[in-house]
Amino acid sequence: MKVTSHAVHLHDHPHEHDESCGCGQEHSHVQVQLKQTLLGLLFVINSFIVERLLERGGAVADVSAMIGAIILGFPIVWTAIKDLRGGTLTTNELVALAVIASFSSGHYQEAGVVSFFMLLGQIIETRTAEGARLSIESLIKLTPTKARRVTGHQEQEVPVKDLAVGDVIRVRPGDNVAADGVIVSGQGSFNQANITGESLPVDKKPGDEAFAGTVNLTGVLEIRVTRAGQDTTLGKVRDLILAAEKTKLPIMRIVDQYMGFYTPLVLVIGALVWAFTQDLSRVIAVFIVSCPCAFVLATPTAMVAALSAAARLGVLIKNVGDIELAAKINAFVFDKTGTLTSGKLAVSRLAPLDGTSPAELLHLAASAEKYSNHPTAKALAQLADEAGVPLHEPGDFSEAAGRGIKAKVDGAPIVIGRAQWLKDNGVTEDFLKSVDLNETEGWSLIFVARGGKCIGWIGLQDETRKEAAESLADLKQTGVRRIAMVSGDRQPVAARVAKEIGCEEVVGECLPQNKVDFVRTIRSKGYRVAVVGDGVNDAPALAAGDLGIAMGAAGSEVAIHSATIALMNNDLRRLPFLVRLSRHTRRVINQNFLFGVLFVIGGLVLAATKYINPIVAAVMHVAGSLIVVFNSFRLVRHGEELEPYRPITLADAAPPPEHAHGPGCGCGQDHDREGGQPIHLKPRTT
Repeated sequence: MKVTSHAVHLHDHPHEHDESCGCGQEHSHVQVQLKQTLLGLLFVINSFIVERLLERGGAVADVSAMIGAIILGFPIVWTAIKDLRGGTLTTNELVALAVIASFSSGHYQEAGVVSFFMLLGQIIETRTAEGARLSIESLIKLTPTKARRVTGHQEQEVPVKDLAVGDVIRVRPGDNVAADGVIVSGQGSFNQANITGESLPVDKKPGDEAFAGTVNLTGVLEIRVTRAGQDTTLGKVRDLILAAEKTKLPIMRIVDQYMGFYTPLVLVIGALVWAFTQDLSRVIAVFIVSCPCAFVLATPTAMVAALSAAARLGVLIKNVGDIELAAKINAFVFDKTGTLTSGKLAVSRLAPLDGTSPAELLHLAASAEKYSNHPTAKALAQLADEAGVPLHEPGDFSEAAGRGIKAKVDGAPIVIGRAQWLKDNGVTEDFLKSVDLNETEGWSLIFVARGGKCIGWIGLQDETRKEAAESLADLKQTGVRRIAMVSGDRQPVAARVAKEIGCEEVVGECLPQNKVDFVRTIRSKGYRVAVVGDGVNDAPALAAGDLGIAMGAAGSEVAIHSATIALMNNDLRRLPFLVRLSRHTRRVINQNFLFGVLFVIGGLVLAATKYINPIVAAVMHVAGSLIVVFNSFRLVRHGEELEPYRPITLADAAPPPEHAHGPGCGCGQDHDREGGQPIHLKPRTT
């Protein structure tokens, strides 16, 4: 009823409020117990029953209705008095005048029913706003209150608030992780939907990061704490979402600016109705139907629903004004590395020579590189693990930084590295003639020699994300007119990636300042530009756009704070979802506003012409609020096609059964390819 929220807050847990109570209520307002509201309603209902059943029960019915009206009307009247004492004039006064007028004219039942329906409308408004806040507060419940801290060989259960950076905690199957940290031992599968919005579990091993609030499905792990308490990713996400709720869309600020004139205008209309009709019932109905709850709820309910839909998919919106801005974006500028590509080397070509099988080439190379920390070694180990190729312990391992490694595998001397490294180690044949790739296009080539003879080469590259081409095409379908990629990488490398994903405009060899200049140039041509980067080295460009979107913000404090919108995972499909959500939200808000305006105008006409009485006006008030709320909350289900609901079970984390690899096994490996022909591996993504 009140433009800034009616002053009734419903509690079933009376307690003394202080700054730390965490109930989220505005403590300056009068608070009414839900039981008290129901008690008042019982007295009013009793008055109708007594009046109907007893021929001479009029006096009893009046007393019962009067008691009910007092119980129900007092919070409304008291709130209006507080507003006036505070020097503000709101629509609370309209409701209070309607209740007082009905009561003073002896229409106690009418006063009680009107008060109840107005409170019911407030219950809807309050619970709608509080519902979103409580859903966000529930994030905190995802973090357990206790943690198992490991000291030496002893395990001790301690409060989470006592955890410090450097502590080691043990997480068992089914436990919620108590703090952000790095896994130091054990392996497990995690449900990270609360942080990243991904419905499928993620396998993690030592060295991987685990986030507070995520659920360990399998395995016993020990995690070294890197962030605890409010410093965790979950804590930062919660704080930023709560801060976003306090911001306002531009249209909301305009409404607030002019609503100060609304109550005096309605009072004038009421005075005119009285002057022409001398009918108090009409004036009361005018005051009730003029309460613009449907109008006031139009934007906040849509905003809450949009924020909820975005948060469910791991899209962190820091200011609700960005929801409206995203609808106007017609140009996207992407960084390459870590945004459109995975940012990690992956094996894309295995080219065995002289009768060596692909599996043998991979086995020898990955085994020899087993003790190396180079990205090439990690890529080989990952492919060997995925393909089920067993690795053996290398002997006499040695590594020359930036050149290659030497080791013994299965008793044979193995040399792996650049072409010059093989030549320096006695490989004299012309093995370069078998290469059909251009390193200037972003390929990294390593050669493998056994016993002084080259047995093949391996091509690695920073591969594009599998959903990149689909997402960019989807953005074009939404009406985005210009999509560009800027990269600090060489132009041929950037051009290759752009061709793979269908990006027509590409600029390579850009320094950070060049990226900023490029964004400013596009904006100067009238485009609304969204800049998408990884949030680490793209902060200047992110700030230069109308909208800055950071990819993979989970666990990255820099990414969370460097952009206006943060994607907690690396799924580029969230970008067209964001644009569509923004446009849908704007449509819903416009629908709500139109309905609210027509509702008030139509209600005023019906009340002034006595087509509705005060009770019907109160019922219409509640119905209008419900219509707006239900219309807004259609947005909550937006984007469900990206992450369809599926319950997470322990079976999801079970490893696949082992099988004998062979032709036609369906595992994706080319088992029947032997000899010297290169094998093109399916691009993999992180």
